[in-house]
Amino acid sequence: MNAKLNEWIVDADIHTLQKAMEAGEVSSVGLVELYLERIELYDHAIHAVLEINPDAKELARRLDEERQSQGSRGPLHGIPILLKDNIDTADRMPTSAGSVALANSVAAEDAFIVTQLRKAGAVLLGKANMTEWANFMSAAMPSGYSSRGGQVWNPYGPGKFDVGGSSAGSGAAVAASFAAAAIGTETSGSIVNPAHHNSLVGLKPTVGLLSRTGIIPISHSQDTPGPMARTVADAAILLSALTGTDERDAMSLASEGRGQQDYTAFLDAKGLQGARIGIPRWFYKNLNEEARLVAENAIKVLREQGAVLIDPVSLPCEQQAAAWNIDVLRYEFKKDLNDYLAKLAPSVPVHSLEEVIAFNHAHADTALVYGQDMLIWSDETSGTLTEANYLESLHDYQKLTRAQGIDHAVAEHQLDALLFPGDEGEDIAARAGYPLLIVPAGYTADGPMGVMFAAGAYSEPTLIKLAYAFEQATRYRQPPVL
Repeated sequence: MNAKLNEWIVDADIHTLQKAMEAGEVSSVGLVELYLERIELYDHAIHAVLEINPDAKELARRLDEERQSQGSRGPLHGIPILLKDNIDTADRMPTSAGSVALANSVAAEDAFIVTQLRKAGAVLLGKANMTEWANFMSAAMPSGYSSRGGQVWNPYGPGKFDVGGSSAGSGAAVAASFAAAAIGTETSGSIVNPAHHNSLVGLKPTVGLLSRTGIIPISHSQDTPGPMARTVADAAILLSALTGTDERDAMSLASEGRGQQDYTAFLDAKGLQGARIGIPRWFYKNLNEEARLVAENAIKVLREQGAVLIDPVSLPCEQQAAAWNIDVLRYEFKKDLNDYLAKLAPSVPVHSLEEVIAFNHAHADTALVYGQDMLIWSDETSGTLTEANYLESLHDYQKLTRAQGIDHAVAEHQLDALLFPGDEGEDIAARAGYPLLIVPAGYTADGPMGVMFAAGAYSEPTLIKLAYAFEQATRYRQPPVL
C-alpha cells in the first residue's frame, strides 16, 4: 500500500473522500482497494470484519462510471460502508447475527435502510462482526464475541480495553479505518457503548425514525439502526440517507413528518452558545478519578463555548434504574425473532427460537462456548406478548423514562439536552425510545471515553448541533496505532 495513501485514508472523512473523487485524485474502486488492504493488513488482530462483499469492487466500478456519465448522487456516492451482521442484504453475503446457525442464510431482499444506502450510492463493503444475537444469548458472553466470527478486539488496546457491544465489529472497524463509516444497531447501548470504547461518534436515533424491516431483532419497542462514524458530520450524512418511512414498520410510519432530509444543515460550530444543558449528577457518582476528570473537562468546554449549564438536574426515575429488569426484551425477543426466522429460506436450518436452541445443542462445540441461558429464558415465554407482566413492564418503563425521566428534566429546566458521562444513562433513553449522540471526549487508563448528549423524541437536529460544536471545539479523537 502506498504509505501516503495509507496515512490519508486513516483520517479522511466522507467530505474529504468525496472531494478527492470529484477531483479525480482517487476513484471509488481505489477507496475500496485501500480499505480492503487495511483489512488484510490489520484485521487478523482485531476480527472486526466478518464478511467482505465479493461484489464491492464491481459496485464501486459502476458508481465510478455513473459519476463520469451522470454526476454524483450526493455525499455517499462511491463511499465504502460496513454493515452490522444483523442487517439483511440481498446479495452474496449471509446475514447471521454472528450465529453459526445462520452462517449460510442469505436474505431474499435488502433491509429498508440498505435500500436507502444503495439509492444514495454507498458501496456495501462487507459485514461487521458483532456480539452474537446482539448480546441476547448468554449472560456469560463477552462483548464482541460470536460463534461465527470469534472475538472482536478494541484497536486501541487489543485484549486490554473493552471493545463494547453489541455493534463491536462496527465500532472497531471504523476506529481502525477499515471503512468510511458503519451502520450499527441498538436495543440498549449497542451503538453508543462501542462508540464510547472506540473513540467514535455514535448516533442512536429515535426509535422509528429509521426502519427496522430486514434487521434481525431483539425488541420492536427499542430496536433501531444508526450510524457509527469518526466525525459528527459523517454521522449526520449517514442519518440523512437512512431516513424514510416504511409501511412494513408501524413505528416508522408513526415518525412520518418528524425526520429531516438533510441533517448536515444542523452542523453549527457555534451551536453551544446559549444552549441549556443539564448535568444529571446521579450518573457521575460512580466514575473513577480519571473518568471524572474527563467528564468535568467536557462540562468546562460546554461552559467556555457559551452553554448555560443547569447543574445538577435530577431524573425522578434515576434511582430505580439500577434495579430495572429486562422483561420487555425477554418477551419481545421470542415473538420478534420467530417472525423474522419464519420468513427465511427452507434451506436455512432454523425457523424459530426453539430450533435455534436445538441447533446450538447439536453443535455445542462451536455454538455454545458461553452457553445460551438467555435464549432459553426467552423461549419460556408464550411468544404472543399477552402476558400481564410484559404489558405492565412495557407501560411502567416507558412512563418512568419519559414522564419521570428525560421529558421531566427537559421540561422542568427548559433544557436543550442532558450530558451523560461515557455511556451512562443509555438504558433510560433506550426504554424511552429517545435518541442519543456520543462524541469522543478523551482517553483514560481504561481506554477511550466519550460524552453523550440526550433529549426527547426526534431531537436529533439539536443533538447534532451540540455534539458538532463540542467536537469542533475539542477535536479529541486520535486514531489507534495498529
